Amino acid sequence: RNKVENAPAACREGMGPAVKVQINGITPAKGILRVQLYRGTDADWLKKGRWLSRVEVPAHGPAATVCMAVPGPGKYGVAVRHDVNGNGETDLRTDGGGMSNNPSINILNLGRPSADKTAFSVGGGVKDITIRMRYF
Repeated sequence: RNKVENAPAACREGMGPAVKVQINGITPAKGILRVQLYRGTDADWLKKGRWLSRVEVPAHGPAATVCMAVPGPGKYGVAVRHDVNGNGETDLRTDGGGMSNNPSINILNLGRPSADKTAFSVGGGVKDITIRMRYF
C-alpha cells in the first residue's frame, strides 16, 4: 500500500508498466479525487487495505488524468472516489465514484462489481483506460 504522487512521466511513450487513467464527468470541480490501484482478483478487488497504490489529486474541472506505475505485467483494477467536500468520509448524497471498465452500479450490487467486470491487463507498456464518474 503506497500513497504515491501522480506520475505523468511514467506514462510517456516507451515507459511502463503503468496505467494512464482518464477520469471524465467530474462534477462539481472541487474536492479530492482518490484513485486506487488493486490487483484484478476477487481476493484483492475493493477489499479494505488490499490496494497497491493510491493517488490523490484535486478536482479542478470536468476531467482529470492520473498516471500510476504498476508492479509488473498482470491484471489490475482501478477505483476512483470523488470526495466533494474533502472531509475524508463517503457522503452518498454528494460524492461520486467510478471503476475501470465502467461497470453498471445499482442498489443490488451496492457499487461493488466483481473483479471480472473491472479487471484489465497491463503488459510491459502503458495501458490507457477511461473511467466515467457516477453520482447518486
